[in-house]
Formats: sequence, C-alpha cells, structure tokens
Amino acid sequence: MAVLEHALLPVRAGSEAAFEAALATARPLIEASPGFISLEIRRPTGTGQPYLLLAEWRSVADHQDGFRRSDRYQQWRALLHPFYDPMPAVSYFGDLV
Repeated sequence: MAVLEHALLPVRAGSEAAFEAALATARPLIEASPGFISLEIRRPTGTGQPYLLLAEWRSVADHQDGFRRSDRYQQWRALLHPFYDPMPAVSYFGDLV
C-alpha cells in the first residue's frame, strides 16, 4: 500500500519564479530517495495561493525516517524552505481499501 504525502506550500509573493527554479534543482534529491514513487507539484491558479505538493511513497517511514533524515533532505531544505511563509504542514493519506 502506497502513502500519499500532501502539503500546501505557501511561497512568498514575488518569489514564485525563483522557487520554481530551486524546485527544479531540488527535485532529483527527493527522486533519489529509497521508497519514493512520484512527485507532483501544482502551481496555484490565483495570486497568493499556495502550491500543492503530492508525493507518493511506499510508506510514511520512507519519507520521515528515510528522506527527512538524509543529507538529501538537508539540501532540499536549504533550497526550498527559505521561500515558505509559514512553513507548510504535511499530511499523509493511505489507500481506503
């Protein structure tokens, strides 16, 4: 059973282009993580709205214990976290059946 990670990314107004460039650099870091399945990030359709992040993992542990405790996450954080205000909350969803 795969797990879907959901986060709304509140990117500071005016820094969207820089965020998207940083995201392109950061994407291979998460994609190289054990247990990673897929990543989808959607651009907001209105001004001041957050980006939508959906990442699929084999398990919550693959994200929390694998990626988030890795050197790759430290690089991800350095690239992307300066754009957030406030820091996004992460939720996980499993299959219904």
